[in-house]
Amino acid sequence: MRHWTEGFDDDDADEPLVRPYTITGGRTTSERDDLTLITLVTAISEVSSATGRDLRRMQPEHRSILALCKRPLAVAEVASALNLPVSVTKILIGDLIEAGQMRARPPLAFAQAGGFPDMSILEAVRDGLRKL
Repeated sequence: MRHWTEGFDDDDADEPLVRPYTITGGRTTSERDDLTLITLVTAISEVSSATGRDLRRMQPEHRSILALCKRPLAVAEVASALNLPVSVTKILIGDLIEAGQMRARPPLAFAQAGGFPDMSILEAVRDGLRKL
């Protein structure tokens, strides 16, 4: 009888054997609709004794996100650093925000009054793309 891991290529050794739905406790979508690819997330530095107990009960991915987000990072950057799908990352970040251990904010260009980016930014992007 063969073990279920026999036959895996050594090239795939970096691939995680834990399925994403296991990391999220079976959830497939984030309950938060404000988390986009460019939403900036930051860990809250103040840790109370209750928060410290919660940290020990978290998934390793939660702790990794907190360690990464000591400075503001976009959701897409966090997903890339953890090598996780964005949907899974959004769920984990949502857990941390709900627990009061992270905060999220839209990028500054979109946080202006009216919710639209500055035209000079869009023109600079357009000009840069034309040069390619």
